[in-house]
Amino acid sequence: MCGIVGWVDYKRDLDTDPSALSVARAMTDTLACRGPDDEGVLSARRAVLGHRRLSIIDRAGGAQPMQFAAGGATVAALTFCGEVYNFQELRAELTSKGHTFRTRSDTEVVLHAYLEWGEHLVDRLNGMYAFAIWDARSEELLLVRDRMGVKPLYYFESPNGIVFGSEPKTLFAHPGVPRTVDAEGLCEALDMVKTPEHAVFSGLREVRPGQLLRVRRQGILRRRYWQLEAREHTDDLPTTIATVRGLLEDIVSRQLVADVPLCSLLSGGLDSSAVTALAARTMAERGDGPVRSFSVDFANPGQGFAPDAVRSAPDTPFARELAAHVGAEHTEVLLDSAELVDPAVRAAVLRATDLPPAFWGDMWPSLYLLFRAVRQRSTVALSGESADELFGGYMWFRNPNAIAADTFPWLTSGSARYFGGLGLLDRGLLDKLDIPGYRAARYREALTEVPVLAGEDGVERRMREITHLNLTRFVQTLLDRKDRMSMAVGLEVRVPFCDHRLVEYVFNVPWAMKTFDGREKSLLRAATADLLPASVLQRVKTPYPATQDPRYEQALRRQLDAVLADPNAPVRPFLDLERVTRTLGRSAGDVSRPYARGGIEMALWLDAWLRAYDVTVDI
Repeated sequence: MCGIVGWVDYKRDLDTDPSALSVARAMTDTLACRGPDDEGVLSARRAVLGHRRLSIIDRAGGAQPMQFAAGGATVAALTFCGEVYNFQELRAELTSKGHTFRTRSDTEVVLHAYLEWGEHLVDRLNGMYAFAIWDARSEELLLVRDRMGVKPLYYFESPNGIVFGSEPKTLFAHPGVPRTVDAEGLCEALDMVKTPEHAVFSGLREVRPGQLLRVRRQGILRRRYWQLEAREHTDDLPTTIATVRGLLEDIVSRQLVADVPLCSLLSGGLDSSAVTALAARTMAERGDGPVRSFSVDFANPGQGFAPDAVRSAPDTPFARELAAHVGAEHTEVLLDSAELVDPAVRAAVLRATDLPPAFWGDMWPSLYLLFRAVRQRSTVALSGESADELFGGYMWFRNPNAIAADTFPWLTSGSARYFGGLGLLDRGLLDKLDIPGYRAARYREALTEVPVLAGEDGVERRMREITHLNLTRFVQTLLDRKDRMSMAVGLEVRVPFCDHRLVEYVFNVPWAMKTFDGREKSLLRAATADLLPASVLQRVKTPYPATQDPRYEQALRRQLDAVLADPNAPVRPFLDLERVTRTLGRSAGDVSRPYARGGIEMALWLDAWLRAYDVTVDI
């Protein structure tokens, strides 16, 4: 896993411009955490490419940017982030066509695949990736992002070309990219919508999942090379269950390939337990020893776990049982609330996100701390992310009011409290932004993208819409959070449930079959039943843990009190100061309602973001 940067300028000779190299290095340096092992910069007449490397496969031979030369001249150059899981098959096919390879890396396979198939190489790749290829023959740049958007890729259209990179901060290191946010950008930052291609900052765009860009002198051509399609599902239930199991076995097997220590992230829930069990079985068959697994919990001095609306029991006992069941080498990472509010930790989180991480406020620093602990023993981790979106695990898949609502189902009355945080913002500001109107417009836009299957009844049609919204909007926020927090410490997280083959297949399984036993994720449970202990197999969906330590909210209140006392605090114009004062005057909330502190989290993250990024807000 790595970080990529670069730009194209058709009016400058970047190869002889002395400032171009210094700018390229400045851009590349912003991604040092993503690639702590190596760095490189390559310049051509019209393009500059930069790279920071986290060495996973062929640690000695995969240096980048990687070039292919013929007759003493560069033909094409590649800067690549991610993993291609079918690179060995592609390498064999390319070898049969006359290509020769100098390394064992998947990076070189991608480069030769471009030389053989051009932009249509994207149809052959299985993996998670974001990459840029400069074709010196035509002086064109190809930008590509993986089908599900596991790896990020941002760009800014300059007057004479394009600037791109793995994160917004990378682009801001280029002197031609401004730091401005308009009303639409604020709506994106403050609401749980995650519109494809939008990047909050004015002028910045995100390459859409499953999209490629061709940058030429004449302009930029955008093409979606992959998107979900509606297809008739003809398999019966036993065949469907067996197909899901077979796909999962192949996916996990492919994603266990690494030249560095590998582990799994284990909560004790169905998704992570299935991945861990499959990994354990595959590794045992290969003679690779036990799988390592990591779980997270919080130290709550003087009190035990308190059930809430979505967490009936702590994760730890289930994670322990699964680890013992599959013979995993298990480690429990215990976090203290003081770490979650440590200024250095919160600054690292903000530096990794480039945006105010307002939703699930404590989960960003806790995930960062978990990954930091995991990174001490492993470089690659497998995650159960995206199974809920694909198999229908969330409460809104089963809530009749959420299903019938004319909005994103996670923003309906039964679920919206988990994504709140606007309660302390100025009423005039909120009226000006009109977030409900923005949300409604984005929802209608999202529905137009849902594929239609002829003859599908109303229930199946609506559940296809709900699933599509989750796979194209909701999951993007979770994948982004996991990428940023893991790469902030140089950890690569792989997500087997995002394999496009599995996504395409399960997306088209009728909802009645996905819930054939009346429970959430029936299909996944049936496909992995023989791998898991009964307690884990029957466990209900439980979200990532939130701290219940009252000291955490108390610390947040002290921080917000200090912000309020600063007349120059940049967030003050955004807040309803009277409401903030009343909130701080009340006693801390019930520890079993961690989401009730969302307004405080939002105010603090907004203030930190405005300070650290010197953002110009233009509304």
